[in-house]
Amino acid sequence: MLVAFSVAPSGAGDSDSVSEAVAAAVKVVRESGLPHETTSMFTTIEGEWDEVMDVVKRATEAVSAHAPRTSLVLKADIRPGYTNQLHEKVRRVEEHLRETS
Repeated sequence: MLVAFSVAPSGAGDSDSVSEAVAAAVKVVRESGLPHETTSMFTTIEGEWDEVMDVVKRATEAVSAHAPRTSLVLKADIRPGYTNQLHEKVRRVEEHLRETS
């Protein structure tokens, strides 16, 4: 499965910057060993249900340590029997774009 998620602190004072707390979440993802990609808005990870959800939970807890309230947005693509979809989905779109050029 693929899970794209965004986790951020709220209620942490006057600062608009959430980068320190987000970095704590990304560290959890990177240390998990699961395939992942971080962009400006989401981190996407790939793996089995239990291992992916465990990483999301631990990343959320890492952010929660920075603020009294935490926001989590999650989107999942659950497709049993498929692996490497983090890259294969993008490859298929790029292939179609080359065909239409």
